[in-house]
Amino acid sequence: MSEPVVSASALVKQFNGDGQQTVALKQIDFEAKKGELTALVGPDGAGKTTLLRLVAGLMVPSDGSLRVLGYKTATDAQQVQNLISYMPQRFGLYEDLSVQENLDLYADLHGVDKATREARYERLLSMTNLSAFTSRPAGNLSGGMKQKLGLACTLVRSPALLLLDEPTVGVDPLSRQELWKIISQLVEDESLTVMVSTSYLDEAERCHQVYLLNEGNILAKGTPEKLKQDAAGRCFVVTPSSSQKPRDLQSALLNNEEDVIDAVPQGGRVRCVLHQDKDIKAIAHQVKAAQSESVPPRLEDAFMMHLKTHIKPAAVDVSSLAQQNQHTGQSQTHGKPVVSVNELVKQFGDFTAVAKTSFEVYPGDIFGLLGPNGAGKTTTFRMLCGLLPATSGTLDVAGKNLRTAAAGARSRIGYVSQKFALYGNLTVFENLRFFAGAYGLWGKQRKQAIDRVISQFDLASHVQQKSASLPGGYKQRLAMAASLMHQPDILFLDEPTSGADPLARRAFWRRITALSKTGTAIIITTHFMEEAEYCDKILIQDAGKKLAMGSPEEIRAGIDGDSAMSMEETFISIIAQSRQKRDGDVADVK
Repeated sequence: MSEPVVSASALVKQFNGDGQQTVALKQIDFEAKKGELTALVGPDGAGKTTLLRLVAGLMVPSDGSLRVLGYKTATDAQQVQNLISYMPQRFGLYEDLSVQENLDLYADLHGVDKATREARYERLLSMTNLSAFTSRPAGNLSGGMKQKLGLACTLVRSPALLLLDEPTVGVDPLSRQELWKIISQLVEDESLTVMVSTSYLDEAERCHQVYLLNEGNILAKGTPEKLKQDAAGRCFVVTPSSSQKPRDLQSALLNNEEDVIDAVPQGGRVRCVLHQDKDIKAIAHQVKAAQSESVPPRLEDAFMMHLKTHIKPAAVDVSSLAQQNQHTGQSQTHGKPVVSVNELVKQFGDFTAVAKTSFEVYPGDIFGLLGPNGAGKTTTFRMLCGLLPATSGTLDVAGKNLRTAAAGARSRIGYVSQKFALYGNLTVFENLRFFAGAYGLWGKQRKQAIDRVISQFDLASHVQQKSASLPGGYKQRLAMAASLMHQPDILFLDEPTSGADPLARRAFWRRITALSKTGTAIIITTHFMEEAEYCDKILIQDAGKKLAMGSPEEIRAGIDGDSAMSMEETFISIIAQSRQKRDGDVADVK
């Protein structure tokens, strides 16, 4: 048997700062074998990125041993770096340079000779479908195309080991498929060894080995099939009654912590994982579900089972959120929409980013905007928030016409952007105090608002911590807390769970579900298609055009009448059919 490409024994990494010592990895043993895909999964702060950076020779172990390609990283970091390629979460593309210029720059940095790079370029551009875009500035590419270009730049030389840190964060399902097709092809054709960290458990299922980390420890490891068997016999789908929404059934199941480990909406039903020897029929009867049946385990089921065995999930103050708007006197009926969009158009010169979009959102609705990278979702969002003027059409938000009274509407909305947009050099408390003032809250009112959101989002233990140093999940909570200080009528969430692990996503959606019950309308974009299952209505668009709109059940049923499809399968089918028709129409014109 050949020696592992990566081998760690009793590996420790600790950080010292601000008078505190943080142990990121705690005596872990780890292997990555030649020609295999090895996945690192786990919640925020688990140690995944630290392990990748140690393997890349960018950090020195505090204790234990780590060998990469036969070299000790502690003493031979440069030799390791000469043989590997590493794509971090924020890969450094030069946005003013073209696709070709970025490739040339990275080839120069790696000393790739002219003959080698030409053959490599042809293969990489073909695999990434970027051949037609070599002269386009990287800054003008969609998110998915940027990730593919980043991967191509990482691979301008043929590495002995490829390290990928969350390569599909913020990438739509179609682009995710394309990226994984490229990675799998390289593994198969070149016997490439790959280590990848990911928040998507379906991606980890594609790998040969999976390591589940938490707080610097390895909780479980093995093949996906082996790990899935840990949850065998404990996985079920439960069908809601005619009067239940899947998200409400999920909430009822999660409230039963003694019996239920996990629950998540799936295909109009709710998938759940039970503690050992629990009776699904009795549980389904308790939550007034219509029926239940056993299903084979997924890797995500085993992931949630192992995590909840070892850690206590963060508190979710659902009761406090459920009461938050009761005193405002807002209407919670569905008589009048709080958002009304009619024939909305946004053009940038000759480019139409949004083409005649129309929809309505009512109090208490969760409305999902879905589409591939570059579909016009964020442009639509920015118009709805009054941050970008529409070219034409009507747009009423919270009873205000955004084309004539944007300031009045903005006072009644909350907004959480794709990227963490709070002040990193301020503490959690200082950020909340600042945003309370920005929303016009002062004195006793400001103190009550700060106390309320600290309780709702379980931030008490972090109030004096600088927000830049918060783990990703806590940054998300802080952004949500700041956006809800003034108890808005409408909350806009632009890919709020991008990069979040399944545990954090469950907690996030429990808060959103509770918030919707107060009458607050929620409009959200997401690339996690399972999250569309929480929505009352979704709009799927591509290239600025509306392709489908309705409830998840209605949209699934519209695809060959198959209401049992997953939302990801439905989404991909709708986008693919639209693009095939569009390409056919273009060919006919030519």
